Order: sequence, then C-alpha cells, then structure tokens
Amino acid sequence: MKLLVRWVLNAIALMLVPEVVTSIRVDSYTAALLSALLLGFVNAIIRPVLLIITLPFTVLTLGLFMLVINALMFWSVSGLVHGFAVPDFATAFWGALLYSLLTWLVSLALGDKD
Repeated sequence: MKLLVRWVLNAIALMLVPEVVTSIRVDSYTAALLSALLLGFVNAIIRPVLLIITLPFTVLTLGLFMLVINALMFWSVSGLVHGFAVPDFATAFWGALLYSLLTWLVSLALGDKD
C-alpha cells in the first residue's frame, strides 16, 4: 500500500514541476503516473549502472556529475512517455533537480528511513 501511495505522490510531484519549470509539459494524470513509474524504474535499475560506469567523472567532479546523470534519466523518460515533454538538456537539469527535491519531500513525509 505504501508503494502505491509513493507512486501517486511522486506523480503529483511530477505534475508540480511544470509550474516552476514552464517549458516542461505534463499533459494528463495518466502521463504523470506512467512517467513517475518509469522514472522510478530507471532510477532503480539503469541509474546505478551509469553511476558505476561514470564513477571516475563523478569522483573528479566531487559528485556533481550525478546531477548530469539525473538530468539524462529525466530527459530520457520524457522521450518514452507520450504526454510528458522536456525539450532540452538544460530544462531536464532543472526539472530533475526540482523533481528530486519534491520526491525527497515525499519520502520525508512518508517517514522513510533511507
């Protein structure tokens, strides 16, 4: 049940991102739910692999390269989901940063220990 609540709250967080980063577009609740699900999958499966592959860059940039990886994941999901549009990398960077902050707040509200 907690996983379902997290999914819905993350979708709501994704719907809030275009309110701040205006060039991002989320057309419907369905697009937000599907995008939140896919973002969760990408962040759980693909992101760790990319972090290991890019570990030297991440160390050299003192971890700031992780922000680039987050933006790339956010941008790639927008290419896969119809109704969720991120036009360029700079927009993806700020959108991913805001979405990460909002999902962190969701985790805080749900009382997650990690």
